[in-house]
Amino acid sequence: MPATTLAPKPNNLTFEAAATVPVSGLAALQALRDVGQVQAGQRVLIVGAAGGVGSFAVQIAKAFEADVTGICSSQKVEMVRHLGADHVIDYTQPDVTQPSQPYDLIVDTAAYRSFTDYLPALKPGGTYVMVGGSTSAFFRAMLLGPWLGKRQQRQVKCLTSQPNQEDLLTLKQLAETGKVNPFVDRTYPLSQVPQAIHALEQRQIKGKVAITI
Repeated sequence: MPATTLAPKPNNLTFEAAATVPVSGLAALQALRDVGQVQAGQRVLIVGAAGGVGSFAVQIAKAFEADVTGICSSQKVEMVRHLGADHVIDYTQPDVTQPSQPYDLIVDTAAYRSFTDYLPALKPGGTYVMVGGSTSAFFRAMLLGPWLGKRQQRQVKCLTSQPNQEDLLTLKQLAETGKVNPFVDRTYPLSQVPQAIHALEQRQIKGKVAITI
């Protein structure tokens, strides 16, 4: 692994918690800051706010002083509030894509719905960023998003995160100042990796899972 993609472990995190930062934390940071260009005071919606990337995205958006709404399942509402979300919505509610006030930025880490469903929830000139979801949903957004978004005066973008030392150091600082705290729901020994994967597939996990070696 190139040295340019490595950074010291945050001093205040366990090794298990620190291990969850590079992939999910980088994706959340780059989606919000680089692709979404989040600004203080903006209204930001995080879809899949209780997941791995989503749990980082809620905290990072708050670090940028945004007004954050998280979408998650009803069992995970309190967890997302604990992460710092200003508002939390159950994803099964029919009006999640019809907010009383539109959003400046939507970061979709789950792709529960088509990206087209979220475009009316954006302000004119607002941005939708797809981070997670199925491969087919990702490529549909990548291929059709720019055209459909332009027709509605919105931007549709897809993120492929890029590992780099500078962003890892940014996440290290956010962790050490208490602005980002990885939410590790469970840890498993290496011998129980199949059980960990099963728990993830069954959507039983809040935040992240760590494997101890």
